[in-house]
Amino acid sequence: MRDQREGFERRWRRRFEAWGQQHGSDASIAGWSQSGLEARLANFERLWSGRIAAGGWLDAGCGAGTYMRSLAGCGVEVVGTDYSLPSLRKARLRLGGAARLFASDVRALPVADGSFEGVLCFGVMQALADPLPALRELCRVVKPGGEVWVDALNRYSAPHLVQGAWRRLRGRPMHMRYDSPWELAALLGRAGAVDVEIHWLPLVPGRWRAARQWMGRPAVRSVLGRVPPLAALASHAVVLRGYRSLVTA
Repeated sequence: MRDQREGFERRWRRRFEAWGQQHGSDASIAGWSQSGLEARLANFERLWSGRIAAGGWLDAGCGAGTYMRSLAGCGVEVVGTDYSLPSLRKARLRLGGAARLFASDVRALPVADGSFEGVLCFGVMQALADPLPALRELCRVVKPGGEVWVDALNRYSAPHLVQGAWRRLRGRPMHMRYDSPWELAALLGRAGAVDVEIHWLPLVPGRWRAARQWMGRPAVRSVLGRVPPLAALASHAVVLRGYRSLVTA
């Protein structure tokens, strides 16, 4: 089992390093479609809208710096880290020479406890065999009361349920991690976060523009928020937001 997990993560690391070397767009470097990355970024900016964040933030798994640029545009001081050196090089080109970037694994961040006011970790969980060590590190590096944002692929979306059943029938191994939003929220709580919120991200193919606009309406989001089973079937991914506990273990 351990060998399988390590092999799964090694394959993902090779993919990210290859994509960072071969591709030019943020979406391709991250392994998303262009419309998929745009929807994810728009969802984050909607959740972030109106917030005032003091102090420094960390983008753990920053890739080419998509979310770093978004935060910097809001006046947030942000530091980025990723284990893919090709991606970090492209992030530096996009962000300019003043960008603060360093290479590391999200499960072993070389920074002191409580170094940041908040942390983002997007596009990472699907490449980890076990998310708990990463979640513990994310909580460790923020100050008590600081924010922890994580996204993950939703295990219960209708397409993922079908894909998972098909792979099991054909005897194919796991190719990426899909999480139960509720189980991941519980793990984030075990890692040291409190008041964890689940925010649903319904996605439709980029060519279905009318459907994309419809799914983004506040009324649709309101319905999904009130009916979690429907939200789970309709949502490709989720964003979790919690706060590091003020009580240390």
